Amino acid sequence: MFNYLNGLITEVTPDYIVVDIQGVGYQVQVANPYAYQAGVKDPVKVYIYQSVREDSITLFGFQSSADKHLFLQLISVSGIGPKSALAILETPDHQALIEAIQQGDDKYLAKFPGIGKKTAGRIIVELRDRLTIDEQPMNATASMPISDDPALMDAMAALIALGYTEKQVAKVEKTLQKEAAGSTNDYISRGLKLLN
Repeated sequence: MFNYLNGLITEVTPDYIVVDIQGVGYQVQVANPYAYQAGVKDPVKVYIYQSVREDSITLFGFQSSADKHLFLQLISVSGIGPKSALAILETPDHQALIEAIQQGDDKYLAKFPGIGKKTAGRIIVELRDRLTIDEQPMNATASMPISDDPALMDAMAALIALGYTEKQVAKVEKTLQKEAAGSTNDYISRGLKLLN
């Protein structure tokens, strides 16, 4: 599984960007392709979620691990797929999004493409207690108050996606930081043992 791609942006389209890594171009769907610039000579880090289906493999990209974390929270909701979650993340104001979920504002959520009132209600029910303004990303440049170890950040997001609360995950995070388990899978495995 990909954690991130570190390469040059060679193409920007309305739907996706192309990240070139040593001559191989990876097509990555992102919420706002025009936030990236093609032709810049400095490599760009794009955090990745890989979706594998019977008929396709799709890469979804994010400017920060915090954005990826919020995306993982959204797709953990029944009825929200990667494309719907990406459409929701097109809003630049992630704080307003989180506040709407916390306050039960289904009208705000229902304005996003493919999100009806029932789906908005599920988002509120399933995420209201798992998202807090202090713990979640506010915009593309925000960073989570979590370790800067990408493997550990992905593991924490995975544990939350499995249904553990932010508080539960925060408690084991400190222990995992000290242990420096290594890979994302190692962190997840150890984290599950600590949580259980």
